[in-house]
Amino acid sequence: MCPDLSYPVLILSTTILAIESSCDETSAAICTDGKILSNIIASQKIHEQYGGVVPELASRAHIQHIVPVVDQALSNAGLTLSSVGAIAFTHSPGLIGSLLVGSQFAKSIALALDIPLIAVHHMQAHVLANLIDDPKPEFPFLCLTVSGGHTQIVLCESPMKMQVIGETIDDAAGEAFDKSAKLLGLPYPGGPLVDKYARLGNPEKYPFPEPRVPGLDFSFSGLKTSILYFLQEHAKNQPQFIEHNLPDICASIQHRIVSILLNKLIKASIRTGIRDVCIAGGVSANSGLRQAMLETGKNHHWNTFIPAFEYCTDNAAMVAISGYYKFQAGAFAPLSISASARAEW
Repeated sequence: MCPDLSYPVLILSTTILAIESSCDETSAAICTDGKILSNIIASQKIHEQYGGVVPELASRAHIQHIVPVVDQALSNAGLTLSSVGAIAFTHSPGLIGSLLVGSQFAKSIALALDIPLIAVHHMQAHVLANLIDDPKPEFPFLCLTVSGGHTQIVLCESPMKMQVIGETIDDAAGEAFDKSAKLLGLPYPGGPLVDKYARLGNPEKYPFPEPRVPGLDFSFSGLKTSILYFLQEHAKNQPQFIEHNLPDICASIQHRIVSILLNKLIKASIRTGIRDVCIAGGVSANSGLRQAMLETGKNHHWNTFIPAFEYCTDNAAMVAISGYYKFQAGAFAPLSISASARAEW
């Protein structure tokens, strides 16, 4: 995105208000000179009864939550709106109705206060969550971004220069977790429940196959089909198979998803020669992935970085840190900018 030169580009110190509203989390954060002062998240429980996010309900909830969330973020930081020198918001990708709530709110504040507007790519923000707390990776570094909608390996040369060098060719890792949970009869959101039960099970009890995909790309559709057929076959002779073996099934599913992710990440590190390696995105909160990441990093002599739990799922702190680096670069957006459900890096 080209800088808007109507604002000075050499100002290095400011307080940024950040807004995240790409899906079903309404979040606001305050960042001053690259330090997060507050990070408030309002979740939407209404979607649980439908087994997934309902876009119209999500956008309505954002409208209800956004002002209280911003007020709380300012209060926790000990600041008022007049202290804000720029506003950052998630521009793309995401649910268009949800994005519009955040973008219109941000543009209104920018116009009213006559302050710079900063548009942030949601997945780039997830990557930069690794720069919130110390210790931080050094550039260039690799980041495995895993969420319900994305699975990517990103080569990060600077806060403003990133390249996707591997991605899923079908389903995302987070979707594989959630769909597997649904097959097991677990309520939405099922991914965290798979993680919960997996801690009690044997990860090698049921050896699910690993797809053969060339290069650094991923595939999870075949794994989902394999899990479906596995459960159907065992249920024929054992109607209560899932109930009696839930921890082992969850542990085996999680083990395979994690191995698919990390085997590609190992390959990416070898190809690039980069040893500063991170994870990011909602699935990076998974305890199995976090532990396996640390073990893999130790075995391959990586400098391994994992964000704090509060910065893994959708949150405004990651938008704020991304906005901080964009502010330093003078990469401001015009008020005419439109939110986008899909956007290239």
